[in-house]
Order: sequence, then C-alpha cells, then structure tokens
Amino acid sequence: MIFIECNEVSLGYQGIPVSAPVSFQVKKGDYLCIVGENGSGKTTLMRTLLGLLPPLSGQIQWGDGLSGGSFGYLPQQPELDRAFPATVEEVVLSGIQGRGLSSLWIGKTKREHAIRCSDELGVTNLWKKSFATLSGGQQRRVLLARALCSADGILLLDEPTAGLDPAATEDLYAVVKKLNQTKGFTVLMITHDLAAARQYATSILHMGETPSFHADASEYFTAREQGGAINE
Repeated sequence: MIFIECNEVSLGYQGIPVSAPVSFQVKKGDYLCIVGENGSGKTTLMRTLLGLLPPLSGQIQWGDGLSGGSFGYLPQQPELDRAFPATVEEVVLSGIQGRGLSSLWIGKTKREHAIRCSDELGVTNLWKKSFATLSGGQQRRVLLARALCSADGILLLDEPTAGLDPAATEDLYAVVKKLNQTKGFTVLMITHDLAAARQYATSILHMGETPSFHADASEYFTAREQGGAINE
C-alpha cells in the first residue's frame, strides 16, 4: 500500500525553489531515511508534507485517507523550550491536540492513549517529573511519545538524535526500530548518520541541487560506493 507519492515536487519559499524536484514513494511500513547536505531541502520537504508549506509545483498524492495531519512530527528544533516549566505528563498530553480533535478536554480515552504512547517510549514512570530536569535522551523520548500521540501510523523525524551522546543515540535508534518493525509505524527520518541509515533504512532519498535519487537502501549504498547516480 502506497502512503505517500511525490511526483516532481518542487520545494521552496515564496516561489523560490531550494532543491531540485523530488519524486519518491513511501509504502506502509517503510523506513525512509532522507539524506543530503545542509540546505538541500530536507526539512522543507517535511514541512511541505505536513501541510505547513505548499509545493511550488508537482503533485503529492496520499493513500488510505492520509494527509499531513496524520503524522506524528519530531522537529529538529522542538518548539517546546527544553526549560519550559511543564511536567512530562503535560508535554505528552499536549500531543493529543496534534490529532486535530475538536475538544481540548483530556478525558479518560485520550489519557489512556497518551499513557500507551508513554509506555511505548518507556517514560510513563517520569510523568510527574519536570521536563526541564530530564537528560537529553529522556527529553527526546518524551517528545517522541508526544509525537506518537498525534500519529496515525506515520512518524516524521527531523534529525532526532542531533545533540545526543552515543549511548542516547543508539537508544533512540532502537526505539524507532521497534516502532517500525514491531508496531508497524512508517518512518521518514532526516539524518546525516549514513551508518545508521545503512543499518535501519529500507529506502533512501538523497536530496540536493541535482535530481533527487530514491532507491532501496542496498541499491543506494551500492550506487554510492560505485560513485554513480549520486552527486553531492
């Protein structure tokens, strides 16, 4: 089942493109890593998929009733100040509003959903703690739990391990792998970590000024090692 299909989609701001047009498909259960140099349009692509920016041209098609509002999103620079005086419970529950529900009231059903998401990320025991007192790795898990609250099967992660130490990085990769392989979440992740992309991704989208290159992970790395199809 195809969840997302982009056909010659041009990305940019105020009519000015920031990358070559991109074409790719995302199927249910995929783990797509989006790679490329800084400024190649990776975050712009995510913002466009989320509906925060319109595509300059081209076509985005959604499958199975999906739209940008179906995604759980973890931005590279979370809008939540890391020193914000909120409990973990309040941070996770704030993801409920991301589902576009008409009522802001957090009733039993919504709370149970948030608890399940917290359980998946192993942060339920931290609910009464201040978000600001947590380690960087714990904070990233909490923010991923919040994203999970608003996800209908798809997670968009913009460099989720940026700034984490090696142990916390491997821990977060393991969590995302579990969500993908065990829980069936489709993952789109921006990363500069090609070793992780080789280990976890099912497919790769390489973005840049030259035409984008989308392929199965094994095909991508073969082309990269042979010096063909990919221009950095």
